[in-house]
Amino acid sequence: MKERAYDIIVVGSGAGGGTVAQELSPLCSDGLRIAVLEKGPKLRDAEFTGREFEMARVLYEEGGGFLTAEGTMTLAFGSAYGGSTAVYTGTSLLPPERVLHHWNVPGLTLDEIERRAQKFMAQNNVHLIEDELINENNRLFVEGCRRLGWQVRQFPVNVKGCRGSSLCNLGCPNQAKQGTDRVQLPQAERNGVEVITRCEVLRLEEKKLFVRVFAKPEGATGEPSPWEPGEYCIAAKIVVVSAGAVGTPALLLRSGLGRRLPRLGCGFTAHPALIVVAEHERPITNFVGHPKSFYLDEFAESDRFLLETCMYFPFITAKSLAGFGEAHSSFMRAFPRLQMILVLACDPAVERNRVTIDAAGRPVVHYYFAPEVTRTLVRGAVASARIFFAAGARRVHLPMAQPPTVEARDAARLDPIAEKTPFHLGKVTVSAAHLQGGCAMGRAPADSVTDPFGRVHGIPWLRVADASLFPDSVEINPYLTIMSLADRVAEKIREEVRSL
Repeated sequence: MKERAYDIIVVGSGAGGGTVAQELSPLCSDGLRIAVLEKGPKLRDAEFTGREFEMARVLYEEGGGFLTAEGTMTLAFGSAYGGSTAVYTGTSLLPPERVLHHWNVPGLTLDEIERRAQKFMAQNNVHLIEDELINENNRLFVEGCRRLGWQVRQFPVNVKGCRGSSLCNLGCPNQAKQGTDRVQLPQAERNGVEVITRCEVLRLEEKKLFVRVFAKPEGATGEPSPWEPGEYCIAAKIVVVSAGAVGTPALLLRSGLGRRLPRLGCGFTAHPALIVVAEHERPITNFVGHPKSFYLDEFAESDRFLLETCMYFPFITAKSLAGFGEAHSSFMRAFPRLQMILVLACDPAVERNRVTIDAAGRPVVHYYFAPEVTRTLVRGAVASARIFFAAGARRVHLPMAQPPTVEARDAARLDPIAEKTPFHLGKVTVSAAHLQGGCAMGRAPADSVTDPFGRVHGIPWLRVADASLFPDSVEINPYLTIMSLADRVAEKIREEVRSL
């Protein structure tokens, strides 16, 4: 086993790890050695091809097919240089004040989150997308919402030089999306931080990490790891775990910390989501321009759902449509005429939803769909149908309805669907990409895993800086909130680094 020694190790390179790496990188000029360990590969610019199966396999954990233990929900999260910031759409929102009030983390306020977020919004060029990049898929959403009297909002997004490829979820082929892979990590490396890709952290011991570096497979995409393949023991004075809401709790559990941290893995939330599609009479621009430009949060507090514009690739679309045969294929043949909306449920943290590990130490996510969550998804889907019809759609595919196709002339069916339709898990495709919780911030081990600054209770050398810190659902895209909390964690490390 090879040995290495560093002052600070960051595990993971996404919104949390990339931010921590950048914010700590000036310490390299003082002689501190800092490294980021990333399980996934680093792709060259030309390797972002936009091909659905190829990019999903390379950029996502388990090719984007990671399932909950019950098999009822797919969890999509990145496993590459830049983590999930390489594969999301760049939407950059701040949490509602009610969320921070509900979290009740000592000393954490929305004002502080906003102040810290402003720095990253400037670095990552967060702005409202230009009009010429707003396609009909998005404009029809706005039109439908306004006809219903609903207040639609535009997403700020972190892009620079966007060419409207609409391939954000497969890694931008034009290098326009300004995730940590384009901004924070390169800056950290310029300042002296090492980034070790294809490097999986197996477990932690007292100020030590045991890792395995993988060789680049023959013919595989991405650069080889800068380290030789093999197993390593890395000594570190401070370890910051930013492996995400699935990876971070699993790593701490593999490291035997479950007994001393009874809340480890608890409180997992995910914004369960489903896709609703509608067909228009004519082709619409849906696969050019930015895919996610507008959202509706009017019902987030009352009915607990958000609606977002979206446009997914043929395989994902086909998987999301209920049924088989002609009814299914007719919608797929109408792909150039399809409008899409993503329904997200603001699911609360409940005791049964948690991250565990199996006998081999691999992460296992248990997720129980509480009745209020499935009702939320139905209400959100029906609200989407109302938007579609208000925008002129000829028919809507509601995956939970029987039959799933609702013609415009039968729009009155929407009321009984909203009130009485059962939600059959396993028959409706549900996925989630906003994975949160599992290492919640709080006051003590009885109610949390870390303190308000990400320090793991009772283990002063170990920190957490990612979405697993969230005590409950953030109700919006978590990207900016993660970066703000990671900035907070890094600031506290800088204050304490004199004692290294």
